[in-house]
Amino acid sequence: MSLNNEDVRLDALHRLNLLDTPPSESFDRITRMASQIFGLPIAAISLTDHNRQWFKSRVGVEHWSIPRDAAPCAEVTLSDRFLLVPDLHESPCYRESVLAGQGIRYYAGAPLTTREGHSLGALCVLGTEPRETTDAEIKALKDLASMVMDQIEMQHAFGRIDPLSGLPNRNQFLEDLADLGRDHPGQQRLAVLVDLARNDQLSSGMRAMGAGFFDDIVRETARTIANALGPHRTAYHVAATQFAFLAEPGTDETLYVERLAMMLDYFRSSSRARFVMTTTIGVAPLVVGRASPASVLRRAHSAAQDARQSAASICVYSPNMDETHRRRFRLLNDFGAALDSPSELALEYQPRLDLRSGACVGVEALLRWNHPVLGPISPAEFMPIIEQTSLSGATTAWVLNTGLNQLRTWRAAGLEIQLAINISANNLQQADFAARVQLHLMKYRIPPAALELEVTESAMMENVGKALTQITLLSDAGVRIAIDDFGTGYSSLAYLQRLPAHVLKIDRSFVQDMISSPRERSLVAAMISLAQGLGYRVVAEGVEGADIRDALTQMGCDEGQGFLFARPMAPAAFTEWYTALDGGAQLEAA
Repeated sequence: MSLNNEDVRLDALHRLNLLDTPPSESFDRITRMASQIFGLPIAAISLTDHNRQWFKSRVGVEHWSIPRDAAPCAEVTLSDRFLLVPDLHESPCYRESVLAGQGIRYYAGAPLTTREGHSLGALCVLGTEPRETTDAEIKALKDLASMVMDQIEMQHAFGRIDPLSGLPNRNQFLEDLADLGRDHPGQQRLAVLVDLARNDQLSSGMRAMGAGFFDDIVRETARTIANALGPHRTAYHVAATQFAFLAEPGTDETLYVERLAMMLDYFRSSSRARFVMTTTIGVAPLVVGRASPASVLRRAHSAAQDARQSAASICVYSPNMDETHRRRFRLLNDFGAALDSPSELALEYQPRLDLRSGACVGVEALLRWNHPVLGPISPAEFMPIIEQTSLSGATTAWVLNTGLNQLRTWRAAGLEIQLAINISANNLQQADFAARVQLHLMKYRIPPAALELEVTESAMMENVGKALTQITLLSDAGVRIAIDDFGTGYSSLAYLQRLPAHVLKIDRSFVQDMISSPRERSLVAAMISLAQGLGYRVVAEGVEGADIRDALTQMGCDEGQGFLFARPMAPAAFTEWYTALDGGAQLEAA
């Protein structure tokens, strides 16, 4: 074989990513069969590398490799023919070989050849005594060699090697980690996951540059990581833009994180995608054999996502953070069923009072969730999750249906109050949102002015054009619009002038400190004056003390909402509370 052909053969061997990988039962099974058929103590799948014969699978052999020089398997590889040596001591080629020196007398080897004609090595059997070989044994060894090649090519073609990067993929990582657990249980290791980019960066890059751009980045990253790890360690391509590998046994976690930071700095400085992609690294410590391979990969991925909140862009897996993410995912997954359940979701209503008269002029509908396993879930926990997903539309529809149905009941009983409902940024991005709100009003025969939709400044600013269109349509239809949590988002005079809103709600964070802080008190007074000057009715949230109520009244604030007046209540409790007010006499008269 010429040097050029040998280079091609070695390239074919290395691209299969078999060298220095953990043992695999799929190969070990074939090796055991060869040993049993020949009745010999030693058998191996031997791959011919630059200067060694490396054993992917072995029976009766302690070491993983022998020198290539004067190795019978090297001759099988170079000749691509079956080799039979009845007695190595009688062979001029092998009587001085390493095998002969170790007491091996008999050798038989069948070539392992790819469909493209590249010989990778040999499936061999060895014995400590000279022996003859039958034709049936030769045929059986050749058949078993074909089975080895079928297994190699099947792993490469079906679920083991990524065709883009040429690296072993997620399935191979999981299998190798499982094999490691069987061979080295209890070993301390670090699993590392490199995440090249955020989802939004991938989407933007794909849209602007096309798939070929990211294909090049993936190939570049695969080469960078493989070179950094060296020839005796394996990098895996576990997702479209994610790579994984294991640190050496006994690696110090702190020092290794520092090394990873250096690798990340190098990647950022050398990659042509450094300005359009934000790469992070997650590290998951593990005890081999205790956690499932899939769990190890999930933890490393979780750490890589947590790293996006870290200045260093590297994060070690935290069980506490992981539990938070898993709980968030569970809530998101379970909330869809809650929307269909007759008992999990409910609305409570918190009154809003006119500060001058003390009369209840409206209620804010607040969603409550009683999870069948986890119990009551705070809206502050589940609503931010839901609002970022497609469930936001169904959630708002549920609240509108439930709230307007209750408002119809109250109005029929003589309660002339207004219902306020919170809406999300996702709602305002839906082209038919205003129309669907109007259909709900028609369904329950509620006048539009009896419904107030609360929207935060931040929600309005996500896509101002679409949001303003929906808000304008709703306002033109007679629905009242309230700016919620004013002062915590994108507050500006231009914003207040453009938005066709009727009510401004001052966030509780300003209201609750106004007695103890003259600065906050002056700020609240300025907000009230400014908003009323622009034609807004002002509602103060978080009114929890009489002193706050009195100060707001003196400032001319229109309405108050907070625990001083009432906590959120179920419909029946609100009706009783309303009846007990001085204004409840009007209800009785009606």
